[in-house]
Amino acid sequence: MKKPLMRIPYTELLPAPATIPHTARTLPGAIAALQEFLHAPPPRDLPPSTVVLTGAGLSVASGLADYRGANGTYRVNKTYRPIYYHEFLANHEARKRYWARSFLGWTTLRKAQPNAGHHAVRDLGRLGFVSGVITQNVDSFHPRAHPEIPTLELHGYLRSTVCTSCRSEFPRDVFQAELARLNPVWDVFLHEAIATGALDTEDPHEKRARGIRVNPDGDVDVPNAPYTTFRYPACPKCLTSPPPLADGTRGTVEVDGDGAWHPTSNAGILKPAVIMFGESIANEVKQTAEDAIDGAGRLLVLATSMATYSAWRLAKRAKDRGMPIGIVNIGGVRGEEVFFADLETGQPGSQGVRVEMSTDSVLPALVEELRRPGLWTLPSSPEAGSVQENEAAVFKNMLQ
Repeated sequence: MKKPLMRIPYTELLPAPATIPHTARTLPGAIAALQEFLHAPPPRDLPPSTVVLTGAGLSVASGLADYRGANGTYRVNKTYRPIYYHEFLANHEARKRYWARSFLGWTTLRKAQPNAGHHAVRDLGRLGFVSGVITQNVDSFHPRAHPEIPTLELHGYLRSTVCTSCRSEFPRDVFQAELARLNPVWDVFLHEAIATGALDTEDPHEKRARGIRVNPDGDVDVPNAPYTTFRYPACPKCLTSPPPLADGTRGTVEVDGDGAWHPTSNAGILKPAVIMFGESIANEVKQTAEDAIDGAGRLLVLATSMATYSAWRLAKRAKDRGMPIGIVNIGGVRGEEVFFADLETGQPGSQGVRVEMSTDSVLPALVEELRRPGLWTLPSSPEAGSVQENEAAVFKNMLQ
């Protein structure tokens, strides 16, 4: 492949964070600070609700790889880079390679389950502390773990494919079955890999020893695999009704005798319903995310370095609105000093919190403490009901 024209940001470890408040270095201290954060009235008459922003680190406890963690793909596989959107659109061979690797990874991703961190977010919502979630993750764990809490999937989702021509979506499970039908040898290999447990181990070093590299978002690389033999289906809608192209002509969608997309086509290409590197987030999704920030009084950031600007700008927007920001993440976060620069000395967490611990340990313990009777009173407001209803309305058009 040609050398990429775009640089992947922040692939090296970010500077270690400062714990805020200093008492949050222990688990009891962290829980106390987060309790202060959730209970203190937001400043400047902001709404009493909290919106949560999450990243790939939240799903590590579910057995999924992340990008920038201590054992993330950028740490253990220095040669890795994801496929770029322009590559996927322009290069038939690149699409073969992408879909072959995704075919191998989908079974493991599909059977993975939300973990204690996701369920703790659910419980925080049930307790009245969290009214909405914005996630960068594409694994659908948030809507599965807490369907009652509105979730905006900022970077899309892997549970569907989408046609780059007509924008129709199709279930990934159906697409996976088509890939298996079109690639019987690959299907046999996948079942053998599953049977031997080669895809089940969560140890990245053991996977590499078996000749397998497991990357984020269900990408499985088998060195020297015959990716050029892989086939993938065309969009069924475009196949029966070729779409108009940008120049006004009618597109061409052709398939081979088995129904695989043929390179004489100029339309009907299916891609995962995620935002690929180099692809723009839809304006309506950006607006919905901004509205979610503007409709809340606090921002709780969980398990993300916010290396992507699409996430960082939301935290900056929250800061500019005067919203207290809490961050729970192992390792540094992009530009995090901006979010805590003006806190009062000695504040107990009401103005901001920075905890360097795993979400799957901190969040369940926080929920347990918040459930203890008599210690805290849930924040109340005559407008609290309408605030939650308004935030639900903000998200409703984005739910799948």
